[in-house]
Amino acid sequence: MIDKFSHETQAELNEIMKKIRRWENFFELETEFFFNGWAISLREKNLYPRYIIIFKSYDTNLYSIKSFEIHLKNYQKEEYKEIYSNNHIEDSDSMLEELKDIIYGKDLIEEASKIYKKAFIN
Repeated sequence: MIDKFSHETQAELNEIMKKIRRWENFFELETEFFFNGWAISLREKNLYPRYIIIFKSYDTNLYSIKSFEIHLKNYQKEEYKEIYSNNHIEDSDSMLEELKDIIYGKDLIEEASKIYKKAFIN
């Protein structure tokens, strides 16, 4: 089993972080290691914050990306609402392309489309 200390994991994370750093003016970046995999989180620094998580298990070669909308409950506690998810991304290039699409609004457009269809079509 590959773990967080393996050369392959560290090289992969370094390469991904190198490519993601171009957005660090817009996002706070954080890397976390878990028993079963690693995650990179991107928290948007604006008035309508989103939280994007990239996760990769040590056991599979699949990436997953989830995007969350952040709300404040009673101006104190943060609540997260999932607005986009893709759990079967096969390689890092596809994952980075998906991340770019999410950063540029793919998740928000899909969520707005769902709300529109729910309100006016059904």
